[in-house]
Amino acid sequence: MIEFFAALTDPNLPFVRYAVITGLLSAIPFGIIGTFVVVRRISYIAGAISHCILGGVGAGLYVQNAMGVTWFGPLHGAIIVALLAAVILSLVSLFAKQREDSVIGALWAAGMGIGLLFLAKTPGYVDPMSYLFGNILLITKSDIYFVLALDVLVVGVIAIFYNTFLGVCFDEEYAGLRGIHTHWFYLILLCLTALTIVLLVRVVGIVMVIALLTLPAAIAGNFANSVKQMMVLATLLCGIFILAGLSTSYSMDLPSGPVIIVIAAAVYLCVVVGMKFLPARSS
Repeated sequence: MIEFFAALTDPNLPFVRYAVITGLLSAIPFGIIGTFVVVRRISYIAGAISHCILGGVGAGLYVQNAMGVTWFGPLHGAIIVALLAAVILSLVSLFAKQREDSVIGALWAAGMGIGLLFLAKTPGYVDPMSYLFGNILLITKSDIYFVLALDVLVVGVIAIFYNTFLGVCFDEEYAGLRGIHTHWFYLILLCLTALTIVLLVRVVGIVMVIALLTLPAAIAGNFANSVKQMMVLATLLCGIFILAGLSTSYSMDLPSGPVIIVIAAAVYLCVVVGMKFLPARSS
């Protein structure tokens, strides 16, 4: 822990400060969007979107390195694929619910497969591990601006349409009777989820991003009395998990993404077990 805080003030180690700043900023969309994902029970859809991203990452790297389109990178490909997956999944969820599981599974597997094929054909060696499991210590100053822009977008949209999103999540039929275009707001929610996943994959990677999206919100749901409280608590927990994971991984020379997830999962299990046995003891 002492080594980590010493690294924060070391002028020769800017990547540590970038990682901390990005981690704290990323806690905001993780907490807010993660709360809606947990409340709406669409973690399986978010998981499919996160795994589809590898297809966009692979395509972006291939276009950039094999075709010479230098301005088009993995981030651009990931955003396009994630938003496309969000549109497809929202349409399937709303209009073809009997095929929802099949389409989710197909997109999940196809995205990963296509991404690996693009990576295999990309000139030079491309290590997929940093995309699959993340490496927050590779964060750059430009990544901070991307996450900050996402924060502004997520906070702005949710603040303006907060009550509408609550209606879509808790009673979509009643919201529709009130004249709210629930289909469009459900699509907007999935698109915000997709952007959150894309821009924050660098923190914990494609494989584990869904865990950091849902675990803090799931923990917060055990203590919050309202959705707003759940968002605030999930954001705080997410920031704590990221800071704890970064300090532990730096001190023990371990990959930061898995450490963050292990800490979050351990706290979640402790809360679940505690909530199960504490009422019995008090009685």
